[in-house]
Amino acid sequence: MGKLTLFPPMRDHPIPAVTEPMQYRAIGIVRGIYRPQNSNQFTRGFLLDEGGEEIEAVVLGRVMTLMKRHLVMDRPHLWVVYPRCRQVDKLHLQIVGIWEPSTLEKSINLEPNSNFQQNISEVIKDELPEGDDYFSIRGELIFTRPETTDLVVKVRQKQRSDRTRSLPFKLQLKGSIPLQNLRSFVSLKMRRRGQELHLEDHEIIGPISTRGGRKHGGKKSTSQRVSG
Repeated sequence: MGKLTLFPPMRDHPIPAVTEPMQYRAIGIVRGIYRPQNSNQFTRGFLLDEGGEEIEAVVLGRVMTLMKRHLVMDRPHLWVVYPRCRQVDKLHLQIVGIWEPSTLEKSINLEPNSNFQQNISEVIKDELPEGDDYFSIRGELIFTRPETTDLVVKVRQKQRSDRTRSLPFKLQLKGSIPLQNLRSFVSLKMRRRGQELHLEDHEIIGPISTRGGRKHGGKKSTSQRVSG
């Protein structure tokens, strides 16, 4: 068996640190068992969480090879995912990696019972400080209705390697953000509950500039905690 590469390699957290104030992204971690739609279509299926919730999912990139060669597929794993909302009240996840340092440990060729092996076993943990079902969403707040706790955030994607334009997408979320923050760039900490992503913390980064140079919003960056 060759050396196993997990997502992301040589990093202590599956969600990278932000490098720019208005850096768009939508990424999260979900623990569950991946079950393909059928034997002929492995890349399409769903994640089954510990509560029995089925979340529609697809497998992207080289993750499929890793899954088939190195993972016990009938056990739950902590998946790194990109969230999408293709249907109302239904979450869709794109699986882009796995966070499982304990599996990486097994791929390291060391002498049995060596001190180095024991030290690695003590420090390698599969859990993350944010806990399971944590999501980081950063984008433009284009809809907010505090009385119904409905939010919509627009997320812009990076330009593709072939320089074709990547269209932005919208995420339907749950949480309360005041109406005056509409059209502002926001950083949201979310928690998945079933098929929904619920707001735990949010930060208003700043207003979004329009083509004509005008800015929507007008509130300075603030950090707020949302109860519940």
